[in-house]
Amino acid sequence: MFLPARDAFSPEVRQNFRMSRRPEERVEVLGGAMDLVRPEEVFHFVAGRIAAREPAVIANHNLHSLYLIGKNARIAEFYQTSDLIEIDSTPLILWARIVGRASRRFHRCTYLDWRDAFWARAIEENWKVFFVGGAPGVAERAAARIQADWPGAQLATHHGYFDAAPDSPENQAVVEAINAYSPHIVLVGMGMPRQEIWVLENQARLGPCVTFTVGGAFDYEAGVQRSAPRWMGRAGLEWLFRLTADPRRLFSRYCVEPWHLLGPAVRDLARAAVRQAAAGKAPDAGHAERRQADALAGPDALGR
Repeated sequence: MFLPARDAFSPEVRQNFRMSRRPEERVEVLGGAMDLVRPEEVFHFVAGRIAAREPAVIANHNLHSLYLIGKNARIAEFYQTSDLIEIDSTPLILWARIVGRASRRFHRCTYLDWRDAFWARAIEENWKVFFVGGAPGVAERAAARIQADWPGAQLATHHGYFDAAPDSPENQAVVEAINAYSPHIVLVGMGMPRQEIWVLENQARLGPCVTFTVGGAFDYEAGVQRSAPRWMGRAGLEWLFRLTADPRRLFSRYCVEPWHLLGPAVRDLARAAVRQAAAGKAPDAGHAERRQADALAGPDALGR
């Protein structure tokens, strides 16, 4: 078994809630770069950007997006220019652990996992949120549910069924609506790869806001789609729930696309083997270090 580098778990460097990413938190797995951060660390980063009136883009990686960056140059550019890249996949977190990265289950960041914490923080900080996405009427239903659950949430919406070409009148109207609202946070939920390309092409035209890509989050909020039980997400089985619910649309994503990641997976294993050999660890020492790593990465070590 490959092991994370010792300094990735050093108590001296694992300081809570900082504005800048630590070097060991940006890792490359299956051909894509991503950040090993917990939801509360993401929100702290967001709060800092909002306070400084600096824009930022928060992306997320899963196996589908890793497949797309190898097929679409615009998607690859989006991830290269994003400020923070969450991990939206328990299997991806487990694979990163296998190849020696310091990933843990609490590094999984999805809207449905941090929804309650997000809206509580938004109300506390008086953040204004604008959502773009969903079919006409869906975002309004989602907003009504959110505001029923979180009275005081400041939320405006626009559906995602518009001509997203940068110079189109419809796209210009959406950008103007967002800027007129002056949100602190923009949630873009138009599905991959449309939402990533839209953010890439329009972020610079928005005010100093933090933009998240959130996929079908508001479809779940509105009840248009059923979300998997959270225990399935934590167990790495959310893909199975979604596949059984919509096999025609998702068969290729879950049963074909992962095979295209076999090459990057082999490269991950090769790099991990090189790191392991360079470290020169004996098997017994390796088991001892993994136990130490588990202890240092636990809740107490991270201040939770």
